[in-house]
Amino acid sequence: MSNKYETVIGLEVHVQLATKTKVFCGCSTAFGARPNTQVCPVCLGLPGVLPVLNRKAFKYVIKVALALGCDIQKTVKFDRKNYYYPDLPKNYQISQHDMPLAYDGKVTIVAEDGNTTDIRVTRAHLEEDAGKLLHDPGLPFSYVDLNRTGTPLLEIVSEPDIRTPEEAHRYLVTLKQIIKYLEVSDCNMEEGSLRCDANISLREKGAPGFGSKVEIKNLNSFKAVRDALAFEEERQAGLLDDGEKIVQETRLWDEKKNVTVSMRVKEEAQDYRYFPEPDLVPFEVRADLVEEMRASMPEMPRERALRFSRQYKLGEKDVEVLISEKDIADFFEQVAGCFDKPRVVCNWIKGEIMRHMNERGTDIRGLNLKPGDLAKLIKMVDDEFISGISGKDVLEACIETGKDPAAIVRKKGLEQVSDEGALEGIVEKVIAENERSVTDYKSGKTAALSFLVGQVMKATKGKANPKLAGEMLRRKLG
Repeated sequence: MSNKYETVIGLEVHVQLATKTKVFCGCSTAFGARPNTQVCPVCLGLPGVLPVLNRKAFKYVIKVALALGCDIQKTVKFDRKNYYYPDLPKNYQISQHDMPLAYDGKVTIVAEDGNTTDIRVTRAHLEEDAGKLLHDPGLPFSYVDLNRTGTPLLEIVSEPDIRTPEEAHRYLVTLKQIIKYLEVSDCNMEEGSLRCDANISLREKGAPGFGSKVEIKNLNSFKAVRDALAFEEERQAGLLDDGEKIVQETRLWDEKKNVTVSMRVKEEAQDYRYFPEPDLVPFEVRADLVEEMRASMPEMPRERALRFSRQYKLGEKDVEVLISEKDIADFFEQVAGCFDKPRVVCNWIKGEIMRHMNERGTDIRGLNLKPGDLAKLIKMVDDEFISGISGKDVLEACIETGKDPAAIVRKKGLEQVSDEGALEGIVEKVIAENERSVTDYKSGKTAALSFLVGQVMKATKGKANPKLAGEMLRRKLG
């Protein structure tokens, strides 16, 4: 993009809160049920019904507000946001208009070079979700699933403080991390638990006002947000260079073609005809409730990162990996509490544990691995009771069976051979069968020794003590 322009980005993030029931009724919020089976007269808006606020959802919003450093309204009011859409059976959404529950907060993002930037949060408010339309290109109609209708939804709106697609990506990653640490949502974008709309405009550098805003929808991953903003940045800059005006519109992101596509032109703001929700009276937010939520706050990611660096003497990159998910950070601390070599524990989690998570497409809870069992396994490897190669095999067996690592080692006979007498014949055989590598080592190619050690390990099926095998080879080869 030309250096003459500055990009201005604001994000609207919608987070489904992890309550068991909906925000104004007792219907289940469980994902994956048969369409239109988790509905009732309240969430369908049938005549004569009255909504009742879900107390847990309200508490969850306060927790997020505190984590973002927001001010909290002393008086809460809900409003009706009126619009017609097939997945909105009431033809209005219960939301908050001019008095959001929380306002004036911030999300601090950390750049690659370690510098921090504060992205201001305009507001965070509680509302109900709409249903879902299911489109089949082969049919002349769409299906409507109203199970999601009435699910508690937290909307977080940023100020237009974001200046690059990369900053937008870091903002979303940081916000998701905060919300997951609070355990108020699973933030699963595939299931619609976290959704994002992005607003982007360009202006000449130094210009006081904003350019015409384009809203981008259909963003189903953080990568899609970054890619769509990067495309739109270039598209708008090209139009401005050609002397054309940017049309204020809503565009969709086509992930297959990597382009944004016009959806509808927005010549003026939508008039939602807000008015106070008559079935939910305004009420005061008690100070003791806010303090109760403040007392229940967990250690947040940035504070935990500082403590990990100080307490465990770990590098910045290691800490970043460990605190990326609360469950991973918790797991690390539990293992480190049983085996007091935090750097070794960190290396196992960054390496083998995350490899298994990726291969199985699960989180650390899904591995069903006890922290104490991993600590036992790491100690056996560290004490050279079993080899590192055997340790990896034992870890896989632990994950597959849930059995104690010591029992697996005994059953498989994986105890490491550290007796010179037992290895003597194998070492001599390896030397005899690998004349070229022996010659290479004697001519100064030290890497050849690693190959010979590998042959000893292969001959003993990974049971030889590699350190001892290396020492014996060096002695015999002079």
